[in-house]
Amino acid sequence: MRLFLTLLLSLILSLITLNIQAQLFPQLGGQRAGISALTFLKMDVSPRSAGLAGANICLTGDAYATFTNPATLSEVENFTLAGANTFWVADINYAYLTAVKPTTAGHFALSISSLNSGPMEVRTTFQPDGTGQYFYANYYTVGLSYGKKLTDQFSWGATAKYVHEQLAEFTAQTAVVDLGFLYRTDFKDLRFAVMLQSFGTNSTLKGTVKLDTTFNRKPLSLEAYPAPTIFKLGISIVPWKSEDEQQSLTTSLQLNHPNDNAENIRFGLEYNYKDLLFVRTGYKINVSDQNFPTAGVGIRTRLGRHPLVFDYALDVMRYLGSVHRVGLSFSVNPVEDR
Repeated sequence: MRLFLTLLLSLILSLITLNIQAQLFPQLGGQRAGISALTFLKMDVSPRSAGLAGANICLTGDAYATFTNPATLSEVENFTLAGANTFWVADINYAYLTAVKPTTAGHFALSISSLNSGPMEVRTTFQPDGTGQYFYANYYTVGLSYGKKLTDQFSWGATAKYVHEQLAEFTAQTAVVDLGFLYRTDFKDLRFAVMLQSFGTNSTLKGTVKLDTTFNRKPLSLEAYPAPTIFKLGISIVPWKSEDEQQSLTTSLQLNHPNDNAENIRFGLEYNYKDLLFVRTGYKINVSDQNFPTAGVGIRTRLGRHPLVFDYALDVMRYLGSVHRVGLSFSVNPVEDR
């Protein structure tokens, strides 16, 4: 009964929020759209996070904390490997691999990501149907993360990333940093977090255009553009837990302030059944083209004595279609736990 009332209350609050969305978020930040480069850095790599509409900085730590919030890396108990793939629109794939190693000096992690557009046909003014040639857009990052508990309540973490961009004959290299903080309380697992994501130097493409003709073309000017920096502020709580603690419901709320678009809010719900089955949903407020709830599921099993978690998320967009994310996480239990 309590679970039903909690879900009903969450639904009512979501509907009320939708009705007052226009008053809360005037479209003033929309004028900043398109001013940053490397916008793929904003794409969610975690299926768990995507199922919760991206309300991720307060989530309990897992291998994807290298992206969601490095401060939660300190909650990963064992050596963990994880991989995920985002099947984006237009046959774009975004792969993410990460490994977390806990030590007495803190928790270290390595992450690698790669986005590939697939072949795109070269078109010109005189050959609008294609020249028979193809070009590609490729991006990849290599990141090193560190997270540490300073007290039982407070953690911090950081991720430094090298970013490489290649668009046809043009390339660019830059570096960005993620910085996160987490504060825990003893009241219903109430947690607060803040994070600065993708703060770094400007990116400038360098290269030359190889064309068969220069007819009616202006000189090419390549300018420097900032990284897509986002300031995030979040809160999460477990409002309901069964008496035998075999079931629980976690709610998460997050405010995002990007440097290249309007502010937006993410709201997520996760139902946990015996730490074996996780059902997730969420909603994005003031995000253009994303007016439908997100959904996701997680299944936890074992490979021998080692935990194995499969995650899936579905994100439906009004005009671009559906985005699917799948992920697999594997933890190695220490010898004394076997």
